[in-house]
Amino acid sequence: MATKEQEITQIGHSVTIKGDISGKSDVRVAGNVNGSISIEGELIVERQGVVEAEIKTTTAVIAGTVKGNIDVSEKLILESSSQFVGNIKTKQLIIQEGAIFQGNCQMGLRQSSSQQQAAPAPKKETNLL
Repeated sequence: MATKEQEITQIGHSVTIKGDISGKSDVRVAGNVNGSISIEGELIVERQGVVEAEIKTTTAVIAGTVKGNIDVSEKLILESSSQFVGNIKTKQLIIQEGAIFQGNCQMGLRQSSSQQQAAPAPKKETNLL
C-alpha cells in the first residue's frame, strides 16, 4: 500500500500501454497493459483492467484479467471477479470464491541463496542383528 511519500500511478480505462512499466510506485490499472510490469509496490488490476505481461511486484490485488506469469514477494489476492491465466510465485495467495485461475502456483517462504543450496543426504540406518 502507498505511503505518504509513495506515488500511485493510475492507468485509466481508456488507456492502452504497450511496453514496460518499472519503478517504486504503486500501480492501479483500469485500462490495458501489454508488456512487463516490475514495481516495488502494490499492483491493483481493477475489474475492467486487462494485463498481458510478465509481472514482478511486492503485493498485488487482481479483480480484472491477467495473462502472464506473476512473481509477488509478499501477498497476491485474486478477487471473485478475476481471471488469471499463468504461473504464480508468491509467499501468500488468497483466491476468493468465483475467481478463475489457470496455471501453476509456487507458494511459501522466500529463501536466501545460502538456504537454497542442497541439503546433505540423510544418513542410512544400518541394522545389526
